[in-house]
Amino acid sequence: MTAALLDVRDLVVTRDGRKILGVEELSIQRGETLAIVGPNGAGKSTLLLAIAGLLRPDQASMVFDGTPVVPHRDLAYRRRIGLVLPAPLPLSTTVFGNVAAGLLFRGIGPAEVSERVDDWLAKLAISHLRDRPAVRLSSGEAQRMSLARALVLEPQLLLLDEPFVALDSAARAKLLDDFDQIRTDGPAARVLVTHHLHEAVRLGDRLAILLGGRIRQIDTPARVLADPVDADVAAMVRTEARVRGQILAAADGLVVVDTRPGTGQDNAERAQAMLDAVRTRQSREA
Repeated sequence: MTAALLDVRDLVVTRDGRKILGVEELSIQRGETLAIVGPNGAGKSTLLLAIAGLLRPDQASMVFDGTPVVPHRDLAYRRRIGLVLPAPLPLSTTVFGNVAAGLLFRGIGPAEVSERVDDWLAKLAISHLRDRPAVRLSSGEAQRMSLARALVLEPQLLLLDEPFVALDSAARAKLLDDFDQIRTDGPAARVLVTHHLHEAVRLGDRLAILLGGRIRQIDTPARVLADPVDADVAAMVRTEARVRGQILAAADGLVVVDTRPGTGQDNAERAQAMLDAVRTRQSREA
């Protein structure tokens, strides 16, 4: 395996003397989307802010691209990180002005600024909003602008904190569909924080379950769903439990699903026998 883009060790954050986050080990691999899921208050946003250098942990050891870093003190590191928050927080200017702001702060020339901004506006399907005041955008348009504002800076690591939470269902579905554009043309790695398990399963190459400030399991989504490490993780993913099978019969609100291989008349007869047995038992209990 190649060296991780970011290695985090012994990250601790406390508030009022109480530990709210304790991550012993977390590696973010090049090319992956790591989805972190957990309930409200689990410490997901705290973890992301600590990685971004916007929150100073009580202790931590981080190595980025082979070099030890202290995020809250290291400007060069923070310039290699993109952060998208749940609320877009637009500047009082146009969409173009919002997306261009970070490049201008870095002293990039006007021609390159225009080229890079227009490129990401096109990729995120908001070129037609280029000259519109940002305060007049819909929630979905504003979040696309926020993504463009982060991606135009060409970060190596993109941190996404509940990026779809404020969107209506239609805007959320469209942006989820467009995430492949970010995966293809965007940063070397992405970390997505969400409390929606279906988003994490759909978008994540790996899935981390964060409960009570601790990462309880991290693996591919399929493995986490199929084999949770403990009862707490199982409770967290229970609505996504999946078993492959073939529906053999359905009647009166009952469904027979065969999870074993095999098809044909034997399966049909077995399904009918099962339905008859259930109906007989129900009639006896009535």
